[in-house]
Amino acid sequence: MADSQNDFLVAHEELVNRVLEKQPDDEYLYDLAELFKVFGDSTRIKILYALFESELCVGDIAQILGLSQSAVSHQLRILKDSKLVKFRRDGKIIFYSLDDDHVRNIISMGMEHVEE
Repeated sequence: MADSQNDFLVAHEELVNRVLEKQPDDEYLYDLAELFKVFGDSTRIKILYALFESELCVGDIAQILGLSQSAVSHQLRILKDSKLVKFRRDGKIIFYSLDDDHVRNIISMGMEHVEE
């Protein structure tokens, strides 16, 4: 008697092979999982959402979120390392903004999904 799991794999071998051919390398999937982990923190999401509206300095973000500047700086470092935010220096002040339109799209799509 054949195992039902093996029957399934054999019955859809062509489909399984087609999907396997399109799977990215494990390294890319790992990087994608790490990216989504960064979105798993509500403080970082609040920072990204604030930056969705405008370029801001650490002090501005701290005031908006009601956090210390050191807490905001720590989260911004994580967002910067994940290439989700970028910065520019204007004298002694560093202004942060979303890194690119991909980040803006991820946030927009996420909000659309949770609002459904």
